[in-house]
Amino acid sequence: MLRNGAAAGGAGAHRPVRVWCDGCYDMVHYGHSNQLRQARAMGDYLIVGVHTDDDITLTIDGKDTYEEVKTAGRYRECKRTQGVSTTDLVGRMLLMTKAHHSNIDEDLDYRKHTDNFGKGPKGHSPWTGVSQFLQTSQKIIQFASGKEPQPGDTIIYVAGAFDLFHIGHVDFLEKVHQLAEKPYIIAGLHFDQEVNRYKGKNYPIMNIHERTLSVLACRYVSEVVIGAPYAVTADLLDHFKVTLVCHGMTEVVPDKDGSDPYEEPKRRGIFQLVDSGSNLTTDLIVQRIIKNRLEFEARNQKKEAKELAVLEAMKRLEEEKH
Repeated sequence: MLRNGAAAGGAGAHRPVRVWCDGCYDMVHYGHSNQLRQARAMGDYLIVGVHTDDDITLTIDGKDTYEEVKTAGRYRECKRTQGVSTTDLVGRMLLMTKAHHSNIDEDLDYRKHTDNFGKGPKGHSPWTGVSQFLQTSQKIIQFASGKEPQPGDTIIYVAGAFDLFHIGHVDFLEKVHQLAEKPYIIAGLHFDQEVNRYKGKNYPIMNIHERTLSVLACRYVSEVVIGAPYAVTADLLDHFKVTLVCHGMTEVVPDKDGSDPYEEPKRRGIFQLVDSGSNLTTDLIVQRIIKNRLEFEARNQKKEAKELAVLEAMKRLEEEKH
């Protein structure tokens, strides 16, 4: 059994190990993906349960809800991904700052507000609170497929922000994946400043490092170009030996000089529009969050209050043992 970092499966030399993990998975991000990646590595078959609210492993009186599983020797834990939380992402949407973008100095006012966002009167919970994300080469290696194009592969290039990586993006990439018998999909991610140029406001909500991990976590993506040029150039197409370039049904904003960023692949006759069949966009998610701001703040305060109460109960139990 696994929950936000805890897993267990059946034993036996030849019996497939089935792993269970559960959680809220609210606004799924690469932290969730990393948990599921680690859980999947612990067995052969992964089953995921989704809660309605308050994904916590202890009751208010300190009773471990996984006690029975632990007693049976079927409980495992995996590392929690530091530097990402639904709380932080929601805070970025509501505060409308650009301090989370790469190559921009952190805004002290932004940090002050994120530290207080959803904070209960008794302080922060280590599970719900905001912490700093630090990109490392090891994180990228863990998420990357490591696969190189093979003879006969159809190399397909897609580009965009892929911000708050969501089901709309997954549906699009799945449709692109279905265009070839042996697809090798390369996703080009634009730098934060480029995304902000064509999206405006404080987009992207997730910076280039965070978006890289989110896209790498998708099974349909084989490779990611970090900081891809906005215009799909001849050099890019030749370098990666691209067979097909795809774009969704969203608006294509002209490049800085007013030119079509897909001019070259169109000239070569390798450009194709792909309808994901989904109407979910990053903008719709942000609008939903802003509309329900008070509800989210109350949710986080309630969640942190419960988690802090659990911490106190754990301390009391530890003290009683000694």
